[in-house]
Amino acid sequence: MAVNTTDILTVFNAFRHNCTVSETQEFSSGHINDTFFIRTKERTDFVLQRINAEVFSKIPELIANKIKVSAHLISKWPELSTEEQHRRVLTFLPTNKGTYCHQDAYGRFWNLSYYIPDSISYDTVTTKEIAYEAGRLFGKFIDQTQDFKASELVEIIPDFHNVPSRLLQFKNAKRNASAERLKKAFTEINQVEELQKEMVILQGLKDSGKIPTRVTHNDTKISNALFDLTNKGLCVIDTDTVMPGIVHNDFGDAIRTICNTAVEDEKDLNLVQFNVNYYDAYLKGFLEELRDSLSDLEIEYLPLGAKTIIFIMGLRFLTDYLAGDIYYKTSYDAHNLVRAKNQFKLIQSFEAHYDEILKITKKYS
Repeated sequence: MAVNTTDILTVFNAFRHNCTVSETQEFSSGHINDTFFIRTKERTDFVLQRINAEVFSKIPELIANKIKVSAHLISKWPELSTEEQHRRVLTFLPTNKGTYCHQDAYGRFWNLSYYIPDSISYDTVTTKEIAYEAGRLFGKFIDQTQDFKASELVEIIPDFHNVPSRLLQFKNAKRNASAERLKKAFTEINQVEELQKEMVILQGLKDSGKIPTRVTHNDTKISNALFDLTNKGLCVIDTDTVMPGIVHNDFGDAIRTICNTAVEDEKDLNLVQFNVNYYDAYLKGFLEELRDSLSDLEIEYLPLGAKTIIFIMGLRFLTDYLAGDIYYKTSYDAHNLVRAKNQFKLIQSFEAHYDEILKITKKYS
């Protein structure tokens, strides 16, 4: 159901903000939720978000997770003013009823957060400095939440980065896919078959307890890192999937987007290459913040974490394509297949640079 201006105003005024709207604008980025920028006459701006109930079945719990983690992160910045805390940590406002989740007349769920002014986000990385700052930002997020009990968070999407579970979804989608889509995705389906044995290694280490479960963001694409106007890391945003996980998930998803020389739906696969220099810069910043909190085994498997998350995203895009595009927003018929092709090409480039990637990882471990 489309969201109109009247709906936005009604929902916005269900929250405790004491402001008057002067302008609304929809953010076009994001595969899942509907997100709106709210400018007010009081010059305090907000981000209003509708959580996609077709994707998330535990929306009140999802929002509760975000509130808990944000409160914990804010406690790490006691020396900062409230205004500056709101720039460093994604901060949510309560509704007039005192909750942080509003359900509108159509049954849709919303939350409201402060907009972070004078900030920049990127869909692709263009300098090593941005990669390095992103590494510090996401590394600090994990470091600052290591004393938060992951068991206190609800698992919003069970088995989110569980490769065996994702493979089962893929096989079910393949079984029910149309002959036309199976034919068009023939190459990518074969790539899944070739890679799947290696791609379950991290899940086995997690299940055996050899690598620990932590609080993880689980969606660390570069567009979820905000930078200030001098390109210093500022704030981690979009914490819808914050929940228990392993460090390799967050490391891998960041590397997947930072080290791809093209956007994730680029059709020209010749433009899709793995940027080793950005891997070096990101890893340097990441471990500067987090090295003392990680075991040697966790660091050893960071490269496999990157490869595994690239695989998972390619698998998810491919699965959604075979299932008829029911999860991700698409702009044209083969959009998810293009995204899948992009990720599997990135894996090929990653493998071509693998020896160098291992040397870089050893240098900082």
